[in-house]
Amino acid sequence: MTHLQAGLSPETLEKARLELNENPDTLHQDIQEVRDMVITRPDIGFLRTDDAFILRFLRARKFQHFEAFRLLAQYFEYRQQNLDMFKSFKATDPGIKQALKDGFPGGLANLDHYGRKILVLFAANWDQSRYTLVDILRAILLSLEAMIEDPELQVNGFVLIIDWSNFTFKQASKLTPSMLRLAIEGLQLRAIPLKNYR
Repeated sequence: MTHLQAGLSPETLEKARLELNENPDTLHQDIQEVRDMVITRPDIGFLRTDDAFILRFLRARKFQHFEAFRLLAQYFEYRQQNLDMFKSFKATDPGIKQALKDGFPGGLANLDHYGRKILVLFAANWDQSRYTLVDILRAILLSLEAMIEDPELQVNGFVLIIDWSNFTFKQASKLTPSMLRLAIEGLQLRAIPLKNYR
C-alpha cells in the first residue's frame, strides 16, 4: 500500500484492486503515464497534475490511462469553456449558498450497500426567485468536488437520485436545451471524475 492509498479500508483496497485494476506496485507509474500525456494538449490549462488529483481520474476510468487522461482533459476543458460558472466557485457565493440551503444536493447519512454516497435532489424545491438553475448546478458540482476528495468515495462512487414529483411547468420552462446540455456535460461527462456505470 502506498501513501496515496492511505485512508482506504482493507475492503475498499481489495475492491480497488479487483474492480478498478488498482495496483500499489505500479500506482506511481500509472499516474506518471497520465501526467506525461498532458503535453499532448497544449490548448488546455491543466491547473493541477499532482499525484492525488490524477489518481481520482485513474480510479474513475478503471486505470485505463488514455481514458483517465481524456477525462482529466475534459475536466479542465469544461472549466475553460464555462469560466463564468466557476467564478466565485465556493459555498459562500450567494446563489450557491441558497441552493445548498434548499438541499441542492442533499446527502443521506448512510451509504448504500455498495459503499456509495447517496445524493438526493428534490426538483420541486427550486425557488426561481432566489437562485438560478446554474446556481443549482454549481452547488452540485461544488459538493461533488468536495466529496471526491475522499478516497473511499473515489473507489465506491456516488448515486444521484432526482425526484421530479411536483416539479411545475413554470420551473420546467427554465430547462432550455442549452441549460440541459450544460448540466449533462457537467454531471455526467466532464466536470467531475466520477465512476462510469455503463
